[in-house]
Amino acid sequence: MTGLQIGYARASTEAQDLTAQRNALAALGVAPGQIYVDHGLTATNRAGPGLREALAACRSGDTLVVTKLDRLARSLPDARDIVDELTTRQVKLDLGGSVHEPTDPVGRLLFNVLAMVAEFESDLIKMRTREGLAVARAAGKLRGRKPKLTPSQEAHLVDLHHAGEISPAELAEFFGVGRSTVYRAIERAGGRATPSPRQIGSPQT
Repeated sequence: MTGLQIGYARASTEAQDLTAQRNALAALGVAPGQIYVDHGLTATNRAGPGLREALAACRSGDTLVVTKLDRLARSLPDARDIVDELTTRQVKLDLGGSVHEPTDPVGRLLFNVLAMVAEFESDLIKMRTREGLAVARAAGKLRGRKPKLTPSQEAHLVDLHHAGEISPAELAEFFGVGRSTVYRAIERAGGRATPSPRQIGSPQT
């Protein structure tokens, strides 16, 4: 008996549309009623209720379907936790039409490689953001303050914040806005601004 295809889609902010992911999942054979979503959440951890529901809906022989790996997880440890759970429950993983059998050694190897690439891309984003901050500081371009962020800038800001160790203060400098603008953007996305590790215990300015 052929198992079900369980779809999962995620958008980092409320402003982002899930239509493209829904359409892609439908094209991969997922029924509309079998698609679970998280809207306004990032994938830095597995706190999303939609992901929990999708994993809970999977049974032995089913296939969890996502359009890309970064919609499922952005860190290698979290990706491995998910694939370990799928392996234990004998659930396959479909990444944009490429099906990986968790119990197959080659399938696990390919999945781990993809997870490493996703984590590497996230690290590159953080590195480039910091390099941009350094260049902007050197050029003296961080003095002016813009009144607000465009929707695309706000979505990018939230993604950068949840990607890792970029503090609200650094984001404020990078986008040329006040810290209050950064905090409001993160709150609108359903998150809470967290300090980077080097900020913990440091006085706020």
